[in-house]
Amino acid sequence: MKSCPGLVLAISCLLTLELVAAQEIRSGEALLAAMYARYKGSWYDTVTFTQKSTTYNPDGTTKIETWYEAAMLPGKLLINFGPLENRNGVLLVDGTLTSFQNGKVSATRPLVNLLLVLGFDVYRQRPEITIHLLKQQGIDLTKLHEENWEGQPVYVVGAVKGDLKSKQFWVEKNRLLFVRLIEPSAADPKKIEDIRFADYRRLTAGWIAARVEVHVDGRMVFTEEYSDIKPNVKLDPALFDPKQFTSQRPEK
Repeated sequence: MKSCPGLVLAISCLLTLELVAAQEIRSGEALLAAMYARYKGSWYDTVTFTQKSTTYNPDGTTKIETWYEAAMLPGKLLINFGPLENRNGVLLVDGTLTSFQNGKVSATRPLVNLLLVLGFDVYRQRPEITIHLLKQQGIDLTKLHEENWEGQPVYVVGAVKGDLKSKQFWVEKNRLLFVRLIEPSAADPKKIEDIRFADYRRLTAGWIAARVEVHVDGRMVFTEEYSDIKPNVKLDPALFDPKQFTSQRPEK
C-alpha cells in the first residue's frame, strides 16, 4: 500500500502532542485541566438513568431498590427512591442537599458530592471551579503519582505511593476518566471508604460508569447498576427546584 506522507506527519504530530500533554501533567490541577480539555464541548449536559441499588448487610443479606436519577451538569442531581408516586428522594443543587419524605422536606444541609464533581461536573465546568472545590474538601492537589488499576495506568491525586488512607482520587490515564475515590468514612473517620467507577459505557456524548461499588474497610457494602441511560435529555430546570419536588418528574 502506498504511504501517505501527510497522513504519517499528522499521526506523528498527534502522538507528539499526546506525549507533551502527558508530560505536562505533574499535579492534580494540571490533571483536572486536562480532563476538562479532553471532553470540552463533547460531554452531555444532562443525563437520566434507572439505578439498581444493592445494599450488602453484615449478616450476608441484601436489600435491592430501584432508584430514578436525573442530572443537569454541573452541580444538579435528582434521585427518586423507589416508585415516583412515593415522593421520596433527594435533590443536590449547587452544594445543598435537600431530602424529601412523602413529598415534604425532611432535611437540608450543605454537601459537596465528590462523585458528582469528579465523575461528571469536571468535564462540564471550568477547571478552576473544580480545583477550588477539591481543595475545599481537603484533597492535596500537589501530590500526584502513577499506579496501575484494573490493568490500566492511572493517575493518583492526593496521596503518595503506598498511602491508601488519605483522601485521594484516581483517574484512568488514557481516557482521563475518574475511576476511584478513597477517603475516611463520614460516618466513622477510622474506617476507609473506597468507591469505584466501573463498566464505563461510551454514550453519544461522553462516557458514564454503569456500575459503582462502595467498599468500607475492604468489604463491599453497596453497588449501583445503571440501565436506560439517556444523555442530553431535555430537562425542565424546575425539576431541580426543591419547592416543586412533588410536581416535577424526569422524563422516562
